[in-house]
Amino acid sequence: MDTKIIKRIASLRSLMKKKHLSAFIIPSTDPHSGEYVPEYWKTRQWISGFSGSAGIIVITLYKGGLWTDSRYFLQAEEQLKGSGIKLFKDRMPETPSISDWLGSELNPHDKIGIDGWVNTYEEAALLQSALATYNLELVPTNDIFNEIWTNRPPLPNNHPFILPMEYAGRPVSDKLSTIRHCIAENHADGILISALDEIAWILNMRGNDVHCNPVFISYLIITFDNATLYISPAKTTPKIRDYLKRNSIQIKNYDQIESDIKHYTGNCIQLPPETNYMLYKEAQANTMIVKKPSPVCLLKAIKNSTEINGFYRAMKRDGVAMVRFLMWLEHAIKSEKETEISISQKLYAFRAQQELFQGISFDTIAGYQEHGAIVHYEATTETASTLKPEGFLLLDSGAQYTDGTTDITRTIALGTVSKNQCIDYTLVLKGFIALSQAEFPQGTCGTQLDILARQFMWKAGINYGHGTGHGVGHFLNVHEGPHQIRMNNVPTPLQPGMIITNEPGIYKTGQYGIRTENTMLVVAGRTTEFGSFYKFEPLTLCPIDKTPICLEMMSSDEKTWLNTYHKKVYQQLAPLLTTEEQIWLGKATSEI
Repeated sequence: MDTKIIKRIASLRSLMKKKHLSAFIIPSTDPHSGEYVPEYWKTRQWISGFSGSAGIIVITLYKGGLWTDSRYFLQAEEQLKGSGIKLFKDRMPETPSISDWLGSELNPHDKIGIDGWVNTYEEAALLQSALATYNLELVPTNDIFNEIWTNRPPLPNNHPFILPMEYAGRPVSDKLSTIRHCIAENHADGILISALDEIAWILNMRGNDVHCNPVFISYLIITFDNATLYISPAKTTPKIRDYLKRNSIQIKNYDQIESDIKHYTGNCIQLPPETNYMLYKEAQANTMIVKKPSPVCLLKAIKNSTEINGFYRAMKRDGVAMVRFLMWLEHAIKSEKETEISISQKLYAFRAQQELFQGISFDTIAGYQEHGAIVHYEATTETASTLKPEGFLLLDSGAQYTDGTTDITRTIALGTVSKNQCIDYTLVLKGFIALSQAEFPQGTCGTQLDILARQFMWKAGINYGHGTGHGVGHFLNVHEGPHQIRMNNVPTPLQPGMIITNEPGIYKTGQYGIRTENTMLVVAGRTTEFGSFYKFEPLTLCPIDKTPICLEMMSSDEKTWLNTYHKKVYQQLAPLLTTEEQIWLGKATSEI
């Protein structure tokens, strides 16, 4: 453990004593409830050294704990060594909640601090209620890390840019009109939008402020009469200012949001659940509040025809890059000189050659053998394995294109694999195909479909801890709600126009990991006397490795699906490839 981490924790404890706090809770997010956040708000990583995208750190005057999910168990154990911070595994029966743990560690009437800017009002209210059972007090504060984090990275001041209508497909005025109609139905006369991807979608703008997510730091207030964008003046150009003026969007300084919310002149404002505690309390002082989800989340999730056509085009270009990479990898692996890092860089280079490429949609996960069992593994120069012509490589990657966002995982047999690896690979593939083939009635949510992907694993006594599928933004965040496919209840019904992934997996700690993932489009199916039915159309175009499949485990129906999918991959990509690449793809997509 870096001694800097020990010193940082000590400096926080010293400040806590000055502020009469017995504990401080540090989440992974920012004032906009972002999954990926600018360096400025990576306080949880700075104080602990844990770099996973999800987790909550709790520091008391004498102890510390990290609560994170199964994706990061192995990573957290490694990164927390020597810090004095204990790993608490979320969703495990033996794991106490944060409030229960604090109740056992602290004395009645002790005070627990949180940064009111990076915790939502819902989270704060739930935590406050849970702590009250132990007579513990929650104390929201301003950002105290400014007092102890020397050389803290500044907030980004990159210029956002306009997404042309040929890619957005729907004008700003139309979106604002729909949103105003929604808030009127909720008996509010305004709404605060703090989710960065929602602001980008509404305004048909994109940015470069957050790693992998094409968004820009801002707030947006929409009322019946006007709309105001709160953004740093340094971020706007004359072109952007003119564009916003033409769309009847006022501009104010990012820091003015607190004052304007406090002095909101309407009768009632709608605040979505992701609104941070600080702004909620300011609004509560002077106006009525409607606590309801933002309508933009669902509006954005149902893609329009222009966005869908953009996905089709982006997936083709991404498929070309993937084919060229896989063809290169097949030969490069023989040298035994390639590493998890070098192949990630090579894949980036192939994607960067494609038209409209804007960057990656998340950090590539290239896990060879035992590293594949770390669900969100990210290779470093210290940990990167050298690939050999044997075993499994799990490769989860994606790209941002101006017309769409991609997310794909393939598990590749680099050479000889064991019988158990082949069995597990086939179990994953069977679940993947079962979900791909799903037909379901209108009103079905992803939770009701999750069992399709897990059924064969469950029969073998195997499970995985992550969700089976998540929404994908259109040249926006690769993880998008409100719809998901997962075991725990997410009630949002799947609707035509939604994009969602299909990514079951098996992870054997210290041995290997397997995951197969396509991005899919929800489309209308047949209509019967029992109503409308929907189904999935695969958008991802890339061969699935056939060599590790246990054919005796596959039904004829499953083989037919795979052959049909591979035929589509070949037909869509072959015209874009060289003769040599076509020959390679023909073999990779040949029938089983």
